[in-house]
Amino acid sequence: MSAALTAACLWALAASAVAFLPMRLQYLPGGLLLLAAPGVVGWLAVAHGAVVAALAVLAVLSLFRRPLAGLLRRVLGKEETR
Repeated sequence: MSAALTAACLWALAASAVAFLPMRLQYLPGGLLLLAAPGVVGWLAVAHGAVVAALAVLAVLSLFRRPLAGLLRRVLGKEETR
């Protein structure tokens, strides 16, 4: 397995471990993982091509769907409805 795939797998395991933390403790490690995601996906793209990178982007979006949706709402200035 390549180093890029190993890093992506470790990133996914770390993201899954952070999900088990209480919400108040998820912000810092989750933010760091979200900041590291483009680097890992870029590394995968260089090492294995666009298809693997697209799959990795889908995985990142799946893991961070709620925080990214909230960030998008905040950026667009829309109110949150619940």
